Amino acid sequence: QVQLVESGGGTVQPGASLRLSCVPSGRAFSDSRMAWFRQAPGKEREFVAAVNWNGGRTYYADSVKGRFTISRDYAKNTVYLQTISPSPEDTAVYYCAADTHPLAILSTSRFSTSYEYWGQGTQVTVSS
Repeated sequence: QVQLVESGGGTVQPGASLRLSCVPSGRAFSDSRMAWFRQAPGKEREFVAAVNWNGGRTYYADSVKGRFTISRDYAKNTVYLQTISPSPEDTAVYYCAADTHPLAILSTSRFSTSYEYWGQGTQVTVSS
């Protein structure tokens, strides 16, 4: 059974660095496109960032552009989401998602319906 496992969440101060990791189990995800979504209390799940299968294309939500970076390490079969300047508005549960459909993996997508595999989420709280 394929699973995505997120880690790296917790409580951080505004402006502190933060890196989330997503590790798939059950199969390698080198032939997939990946994304991060988040859901804040009382709000709908929203897109954060996406990367295509070879890392050549990335896409960011306007709210995080310039502050968040999505990357992938094929040797470790891991996808990362990093920020060096989180704010309290970034407080949310962060979810990793994957899509393995051929041809689709060449591009990125901001739509949750594009992704077939999801992790359980990791809580990020930004507070002083």
